[in-house]
Amino acid sequence: MGRLDGKHAVITGGTTGIGLATAKLFQAEGARVAIVGRNPENLKNAAETLGPDCLPIQGDMSKLAEIEAMASTVAEAFPRVDIVFANAGITAFAAIEEADEALYDQVMDLNVKGVYFTVKHLLGQMGEGGAIILTTSVRGRTGSAKSSIYGASKAAVAGLARMLGVELAPRGIRVNALCPGAVVTPIYGRLGWSDERIAAIRERISGQVPMGRVGGADEIARVALFLASEDSSYMLGEEVVVDGGYVVA
Repeated sequence: MGRLDGKHAVITGGTTGIGLATAKLFQAEGARVAIVGRNPENLKNAAETLGPDCLPIQGDMSKLAEIEAMASTVAEAFPRVDIVFANAGITAFAAIEEADEALYDQVMDLNVKGVYFTVKHLLGQMGEGGAIILTTSVRGRTGSAKSSIYGASKAAVAGLARMLGVELAPRGIRVNALCPGAVVTPIYGRLGWSDERIAAIRERISGQVPMGRVGGADEIARVALFLASEDSSYMLGEEVVVDGGYVVA
């Protein structure tokens, strides 16, 4: 018997990395899962990995019309939504002198606006006992050069978890945030970085983490499962940091 038996979950950014690892684990624990991604090839590959019970939805969660279309597709396929994992996001690094309005809008539109309206448009399908998980980052909690836009976006999402947690508590819906540290995912490759650069950054970060390594997507997924299940039934508005001790070092 799984911890999510009979549940219906929607995972944005669900085609690779943390999102896909979480989708696999949620399925293994008994949930039916919808994954949302904007890259058709990644979506196809993820859907094949998860099998025919998965509901794949193509959509760009930075665009309101596509968020609304995603919610409509979910409503047609699922009797209700029990779990929302608003995980879609983008990483971008630039010094303030180099950053422009286009970069600012690109990051904020997906990382903040997209999260907010994903929750808004799926909320009508949720009821008592529902769980909402928002993805933040240690970059929203620590100072880091060239991370001002990205860090601010993730700090904003942590604020949303607190505010929406209080707002939705009377409806029996819990909102919490999952805050990963450095994790091995394809997101760095999408920045156009070479394998050598990624390996060097991974080695440097590992030296800053008390546990001496970066995390795995599966390790973050297990915490997402905790926040989605009744195991976390008395948690609300929290930001759970999973970073090998990076923030406290």
